[in-house]
Amino acid sequence: MLGSGTDESELAHRLGVTRALVEAWLDDRSVPRPDLLARVQEVLGLPEESAQGSPADPEPQDESAETSLVWYHRPGHDDGGREFGNAAAFAFEADLEVLAREATQNSLDERDRRNDRPVRVRYTLHELTGDTLARFRRAIRWHDLHPHYEAAAAQDQKVGRVISAGLREMFERDRLVLLRVDDYNANGLTGDDYEDGRFAAVVRRQLESRKSDATAGGSYGLGKATLWATSRLGLVLMNSTLSEPHEGRTRRRLIGRLDLPWREVDGRRFAGPAWLGRPDTQADNAEVARSWWADEESVENLHLTREGDDPGTSFLIVGAHDVASLADAGSDHEGDVGDDEDSLERMHQRLVRALGRNFWAAMTAGGDCRPLLEASVRTLRNGVEHLEEERVEPQVHQPARSRALQAFLSGTTVDRLTEAGQVALTTVPLKVPERDGLSGTAGEHRAVLLVTEATDADGRINQVTAMRGNRMTVKTSWVPGLPVGTNPFQAVLLAGRAAGDDAPFAAEAEEFLRSSEPPEHNKWRQTEELRMRYSPSAHRRIAALTSETNRAVHQLVAIPKEKKPGGTSKVSKRLKISGKPTVRARGTAVPPKLDDLEALIDSSGAWQITAEVKVSPGGAPWRMSPVAKLEVRSGPRPVVEWAELVAVSNCELIGGVLHFTPGSHRAVFRGVTDVSTHPVRAALAGLVVELQESKGSVA
Repeated sequence: MLGSGTDESELAHRLGVTRALVEAWLDDRSVPRPDLLARVQEVLGLPEESAQGSPADPEPQDESAETSLVWYHRPGHDDGGREFGNAAAFAFEADLEVLAREATQNSLDERDRRNDRPVRVRYTLHELTGDTLARFRRAIRWHDLHPHYEAAAAQDQKVGRVISAGLREMFERDRLVLLRVDDYNANGLTGDDYEDGRFAAVVRRQLESRKSDATAGGSYGLGKATLWATSRLGLVLMNSTLSEPHEGRTRRRLIGRLDLPWREVDGRRFAGPAWLGRPDTQADNAEVARSWWADEESVENLHLTREGDDPGTSFLIVGAHDVASLADAGSDHEGDVGDDEDSLERMHQRLVRALGRNFWAAMTAGGDCRPLLEASVRTLRNGVEHLEEERVEPQVHQPARSRALQAFLSGTTVDRLTEAGQVALTTVPLKVPERDGLSGTAGEHRAVLLVTEATDADGRINQVTAMRGNRMTVKTSWVPGLPVGTNPFQAVLLAGRAAGDDAPFAAEAEEFLRSSEPPEHNKWRQTEELRMRYSPSAHRRIAALTSETNRAVHQLVAIPKEKKPGGTSKVSKRLKISGKPTVRARGTAVPPKLDDLEALIDSSGAWQITAEVKVSPGGAPWRMSPVAKLEVRSGPRPVVEWAELVAVSNCELIGGVLHFTPGSHRAVFRGVTDVSTHPVRAALAGLVVELQESKGSVA
């Protein structure tokens, strides 16, 4: 009996909760939510300080000692339905690059916007062996899980085979790889265990995104499935520090979720997922497990200790693997310890490269704008550092693109490229259509296009990288139709809120483009959401944006012929046909001659040329061999080999010999020299291209 003549049942009835919950409060197994404290005070007639006496974040008692942790496995469906895996997990490959993109995108979306600090993401690979592995298995109550894993592995279907491989890796090789994804200065898994909120969206539900911000990268609720897809054992543990209290607490909220296929264990059938937690005495099913507030020792045993009190979440992927890394390793060294070492290092480097390739823009700062993201990767073995923590620097991974974005953020762009290192800026139109029939949602958005010279570390040249407000790379595409004389460049397209909140129709463009992205968020195209919310033809606006972007790039990088660099004009003046001039009678055929040549030195040091040949129609066909030579100050010109020759128009290449189409007046071919045959660097010599008569030509 409580004070004021009220017992547990009556209090529960008046508060609209279960008696089990009231008993949990009385036994100090949990505390009332802040919104219930005032009602408890009112019902019991307690002084105000009694109802408000709980600290904001009390030290949790050792719940694992008072109430043992349990694995709750969802019972099989009464109607006989069976799921042999989480369908959402099959939307992506178990690839570390995909994981890094999806998980980091989610962390970026969950950045704590109450301050302007970046969200900090750290990936930790941790290999466990021997006693360290044995202690971890005890911490996750492996003896309770093992029968379920054996039943799942015995099934001849995809998930079963993956689990079987994971069990062999752990038991036959005494090895388990953990991959932990920590984010700091994020929201954390806030909200109730079961009702609407971040916690339930991640831990309990499928296909729920909970992304209210239009700039968010995710929108399908599929990305979190990559965490489980990357685990050979289908197991992910979570430790969250909350940005807002739940049950009066913020630190060390733990839960584990296991995704297995339908299975039968000891005569009982189970539907698939399972949760590690403490028994929920207020649930209708007494076996249900909910999150718990753990002590520091329990967190350490589960390898989930977080640094500091910044809010955010740590996801521990148990039995992490990388399909691409294993494919790279090949099967020749299976069972070799050295191959394991290489695999860890490959996984480490793949994470670093994926973060640099996809999130360089989010990590770039400029002017008064701080970066949105900081990211790093480290690798441990049995708690000892194996590869030191490596911070991902955008200037290292994408020097030209990050230079372009930094110039935009700092306000140091120019209208035209006249010097090395400059960044040119222009805008391109995106005509946003009306959304959901709402007036005022249509208008012309001006996306920002940045162009700068490429560098060797940028990878593929002459591309446009497009993104919107969260500054994650959405797509990278070639710019078609560039003349060969174009200097190598990189371009960045900032659309939606990435163009600046003051850009016209920035919010509308952000929502429009987000609706055009598939679950992978790696392109802008026709989608079902775009069709439903806008119109069946809305995707044409995206095609128009692409065309306008390519046209604007051409204008920024084009070099007028009269202003081409001296090297190019010198090359064009050295066009000649080898051999002594032939005196021909009037009316006889004139041999083909080079009429125009455009050339550049690509990032590999090779000459790339496009040559136009003037052909006199009539008479027997000519057969000519293109020859490339380097211009030197004295002595004969060294001949360099072709790495590639391509007939473009009005000609055909047969055995390195040009055969011209009868009746044509002009022909075009392209070539790339073989760098290995250059006696000196291309930059230190001019280029001469000649057409030489091939034997068998008819005069």
